[in-house]
Amino acid sequence: MFTLLDRYIIKKFLGTFFYSLVLLISIIIVFDIQEKLDDFMEKKAPFEAIVFDYYVNFAPYYANMFMFLFIFISVIFFTSKLASNSEIIAILSAGISFRRLLVPYFESAFVLAILSFFLSAYIIPPATAVRLKFENTYINRPYTNNSLNIHRQVNDSTRLYMRSFNASSNEGQYFSWEIFDGQNLKEKLMSDKISWDSTKNKWTINKYYIRYITANGDSLVTGQKMDTTLAILPTDFNQRLEQIETLNSDELSEYIDEQRRRGSENIEAFEVESYKRISYPFACFILTLIGVTLSCKKVRGGMGLNLGVGLGLSFSYILFMQIFTQFAIGSSLPPLVAVWVPNIIYAIIGIFLYFKAPK
Repeated sequence: MFTLLDRYIIKKFLGTFFYSLVLLISIIIVFDIQEKLDDFMEKKAPFEAIVFDYYVNFAPYYANMFMFLFIFISVIFFTSKLASNSEIIAILSAGISFRRLLVPYFESAFVLAILSFFLSAYIIPPATAVRLKFENTYINRPYTNNSLNIHRQVNDSTRLYMRSFNASSNEGQYFSWEIFDGQNLKEKLMSDKISWDSTKNKWTINKYYIRYITANGDSLVTGQKMDTTLAILPTDFNQRLEQIETLNSDELSEYIDEQRRRGSENIEAFEVESYKRISYPFACFILTLIGVTLSCKKVRGGMGLNLGVGLGLSFSYILFMQIFTQFAIGSSLPPLVAVWVPNIIYAIIGIFLYFKAPK
């Protein structure tokens, strides 16, 4: 049962948060329109597509991105105001413990954590798919990518290798396709060039050699050109990390399992994206705790000093998140550890500040 104090703090917390976040997103949209207006006009983007395909899906993406920062700012702002008006002193003097005072703060943080999880896991991915399609049509230049030395395990019995693959032309060079029976190689296809025929939805293989290995001996088949279907598609080689963001959490888990089975490289980036969707909502509680403990004491510097210290801590928190994420992608640091280390560090800071806060 919510008390009058609970309702007051929850109203202040969530009201300040949503007001400041909507204000920020509105400012970002205005600047984004100014930056991309020439692209919209040059490529004749329809007004309906700009509004509903781009900006309607643009808003939740950036709202979730800045959510943690504005949780912190909101807590610092209205709690410092309560402290400067001596309301915190009055609450504590009335016999309400500091721990009890934190309850409505954490109830509000819980609401925002749940919102953050569902946004990042299930709402933003399909919205991002629509937004990226708009950007690729009306804003971005065509995507080009050249992958080198590709090794993939297609399934339990099939492996492939390509020296290079050009994502713009869907062509691979020096291709090999190996089929195993247990640990024994039974068939190997080698080709100088392989290309995707979008009209036939088949692969065209040029200058190929197929070696069949049996108990009775080996045989070799050669040819100049062959159209065939393989258990791979061009999208398996030109998948960008931002496109992984279009998968909801269930689809992302399935994708990671599939890529792990195929022996794909750089899978850490996908694992980091999956773990972030679980760990980041916990930042709502950590930043709320730090914000309350920093700003509940009336200080001579007033709200400005609290905001300054708070912003420094929140920006360092976000910086740590980015640094450890890059460590996971570019080094041997496990993605699960990299994603959770900033939470653990700043949770310790929050607990320390809690015990130092006035009771």
